[in-house]
Amino acid sequence: MAGSVAAELVALAHRLADAARPIANRYFRTGLTVDDKTDASPVTIADREAETAMRALLTEHVPQHGVFGEEHGAVRTDAEYVWVLDPIDGTKAFITGLPIFGTLIALLHRGLPVMGVIDQPILKERWLGVAGERSTFNGKPIEVRRCADLAQAYMYSTAPIMFPGAFEKRHEALTQRVKLFRWGGDCYAYGLLASGHVDLVVENSLKLYDFAALVPVVKGAGGLITDWAGKELDINSDGSVLAAGDAAIHRAASAVLNGTDLAGPATHRRTG
Repeated sequence: MAGSVAAELVALAHRLADAARPIANRYFRTGLTVDDKTDASPVTIADREAETAMRALLTEHVPQHGVFGEEHGAVRTDAEYVWVLDPIDGTKAFITGLPIFGTLIALLHRGLPVMGVIDQPILKERWLGVAGERSTFNGKPIEVRRCADLAQAYMYSTAPIMFPGAFEKRHEALTQRVKLFRWGGDCYAYGLLASGHVDLVVENSLKLYDFAALVPVVKGAGGLITDWAGKELDINSDGSVLAAGDAAIHRAASAVLNGTDLAGPATHRRTG
């Protein structure tokens, strides 16, 4: 066993990522056709083919497990083990030639993420998190960095569209408290956090396949990842995500996002 996850399931997760990687590589920067889904988000043949390839392996090796995929739907989600697949997280980055997208693979056990993979096919970078084990980057152990002061923190969020209505002001209040804030990153930002390069990643409006794989990676590197209220992320989470490398700035960021921090904004924040 590797933590609470059998070694053969860890090996299977790697096989899924290995199957998806060449598909993304084949279509990257090729001017492929982009379709719009019903929610207006983009999707490509690369998304669909990569998920198909991964689901074929799951059908072959663990047919009793459930599967929840972004492109091809959900089956057996009441099973003890459910695989959650996002073949290309960051499709907008993918279609514009920016190599910060990733293939996300998660394994849920009774609704809780116990294994996660973030795979960047172009750069050949892979983060793996397994419950009870140290997370790795390309096979080597990684650790978050300690940063207890928001005023010294580096923070990422993917896009303003994630913060509709009142969420915009709450998010903006936090960006004014950190040392450096940048838009962008998609799942790649969470890998950077787990590897000790970023201190905070704050997002909202995420779906299960967007965040499930991130949880074991961040936790296994010594970080914290919850919803904005500090609750553990699971199959029923509300889509808000707060990831931090240090418990102190996780608490401080949560207070700002929930309006319980009365300190004024910093004036030294840098972007770009």
